[in-house]
Amino acid sequence: MSKVGRMKLGSQGMEVSLQGLGCMSMSAFYGPPKPEIDMIALIHHAIQSGVTFLDTSDIYGPHTNELLLGKALKGGVREKVELATKFGIKFSEGKVEVSGDPSYVRAACEDSLKRLDIDCIDLYYQHRIDSRLPIEITIGELKKLVEEGKIKYIGLSEASASTIRRAHAIHPITAVQLEWSLWSRDVEEEIIPTCRELGIGIVAYSPLGRGFLSLPRFQPENLQQNQTIFDKVNELAAKKGCTPSQLALAWLHHQGTDVCPIPGTTKIENLNQNIGALSVKLTPEEMTEIESLADSVKGDRYVQGVRTWKESDTPPLSSWKAA
Repeated sequence: MSKVGRMKLGSQGMEVSLQGLGCMSMSAFYGPPKPEIDMIALIHHAIQSGVTFLDTSDIYGPHTNELLLGKALKGGVREKVELATKFGIKFSEGKVEVSGDPSYVRAACEDSLKRLDIDCIDLYYQHRIDSRLPIEITIGELKKLVEEGKIKYIGLSEASASTIRRAHAIHPITAVQLEWSLWSRDVEEEIIPTCRELGIGIVAYSPLGRGFLSLPRFQPENLQQNQTIFDKVNELAAKKGCTPSQLALAWLHHQGTDVCPIPGTTKIENLNQNIGALSVKLTPEEMTEIESLADSVKGDRYVQGVRTWKESDTPPLSSWKAA
């Protein structure tokens, strides 16, 4: 297998592998945490294969995924990777809270640096937007962290187009992380064009359709139609001589040179298969055929109450100053 190539992410000089590795499932949310020794071996295999863009967050575990990455990056491995982590979601008195408060931003960054056992975070995302606080306030603190050398580049996750514009006006945003796949295309109308206009890189999480099998799309009223779509995607993949996962990833890679999918996995064989997607070539006609299927997916990507870019608009800075 040839090594995974490289791409520029955003306009500030960051360079990453053409495909990244989402590390969340190694420690949280998809069943029990996986054996540490196996996950470190997987991370090392990814890096040796050229997949050097690693994605984590302080909420994964919570904290345990960052600690795992910290162990995996010992012994000179740190210099070989581009490391992204996130802040903004925290557990407080048994409840999930979103915060962009400057003192919290700084404390979260310091804590992540300690857990990862590094001096500087390559890409630091605001995981969810605090809609109680002007985005300018949060970005202002992140800008200070860049100036202090604690983070290199700033990212946003699940942010609306207007939030992205306002943030970018305070300090250049290098990447926006969003859910984008054949099964989740609501970002295409406004958010993707905004990122491209501003020269912001696009990082696609859950590119293999976590949303396709999550609760709303697995409900009886949606299941039959979605199963039909899934079967047709399988047929197209068989024609191309690839797996459905490779077809879905290839579709994303064909969206543009500014898009980096970060599929997660806990198995080396799946990682190798995901890398194989880079070799799948799709014609414009095949892209159209795939998209015509995906247009009829039924059901929301999240259950009610989970925050997305649709809830990410923040108050104007002028009103906050006046308060």
